[in-house]
Amino acid sequence: QVQLVESGGGLVQAGGSLRLSCAASGRTVSNYAMGWFRQAPGKEREFVAGISWGGWSTAVGDTVKGRFTISRDNAKSTVYLFMNSLKPEDTAVYYCACAEGASYGHIARQIREYSYWGQGTQVTVSS
Repeated sequence: QVQLVESGGGLVQAGGSLRLSCAASGRTVSNYAMGWFRQAPGKEREFVAGISWGGWSTAVGDTVKGRFTISRDNAKSTVYLFMNSLKPEDTAVYYCACAEGASYGHIARQIREYSYWGQGTQVTVSS
């Protein structure tokens, strides 16, 4: 079992920045792909960013391209989401997830690829 705990969410003004962290425990996740998703009220959960378990391959969703980046520190079993130029439409609960079966270099973009999920952290961007 893998436990994921997100932190770093909060209230920020439009144009501001936040860094979300996802700490993994229970099992080493250095060989697992990781990702961030978000879900706004009344909307489906959407892919935000993903990183391969090698760490050298990353991807972000179209709505956050150029503003968000993802990275991982396997020594700390932590994945980060750096969010810049935040917009009110970025307001959502952000979830960290772990894709147990992803192959080396693969970025998991689909919810069904992920085995473990965190409880989420709220990000609110005011206009």
